[in-house]
Amino acid sequence: MHNDMPPEAIGKAYDTITHLWQSERFNLNNGIDAHKKALQFVKSNTGQALDVGCGCTGRFANLLQGAGYRYTGLDVSEKKIELARTQSPSHDFIHADICQWQPQAQYDFITAWDSIWHIPLQQQQPVLEKLSHSLKPNGVFIFSCGGTDEPGEHTDDYMGPAVYYSSLGVNGFWKVFADIENCHIKHFEFDQPPELHSYFIVQKGENI
Repeated sequence: MHNDMPPEAIGKAYDTITHLWQSERFNLNNGIDAHKKALQFVKSNTGQALDVGCGCTGRFANLLQGAGYRYTGLDVSEKKIELARTQSPSHDFIHADICQWQPQAQYDFITAWDSIWHIPLQQQQPVLEKLSHSLKPNGVFIFSCGGTDEPGEHTDDYMGPAVYYSSLGVNGFWKVFADIENCHIKHFEFDQPPELHSYFIVQKGENI
């Protein structure tokens, strides 16, 4: 199956279901423990943090601000960015497609929680490489992914509108980072068994 849903279309789909993340039923602790684990690897809780697919709950913004970071959120959903700006006017927010967007800074902490899997399969590696190269020395990158055995892509309408998902597969993600100079996988976990939801924590080494 080939992707026929570009990121901007996914953004418009999410524009129609922002209420799902504003509902009291949404678990605001989702991903928090994983991010706390990632923060254990940082050398200093200062500097710039980037949240790719930041959404509109503000939970990672609050966590990272509390840890001492200057926070920037990026999302392909215009509505989610509007809501995020209203909720957290002191932070920076960018409405953009991560596949096209070029970082204007180096970051000490990058998160892409439940967002990378929405980009086209063939863009997964370039985006992961771009984000990894945007880390400062000792910077930490956490991202969630579909922990499948093989690469794959599909579309489902579980949340309402049809939304695209892709994964390089666990071994595929490991290979990407094995080939990125001076980036090291620090942690990998299936955090919601028996679901295939998983996440990586990657850290850039010192300058070489």
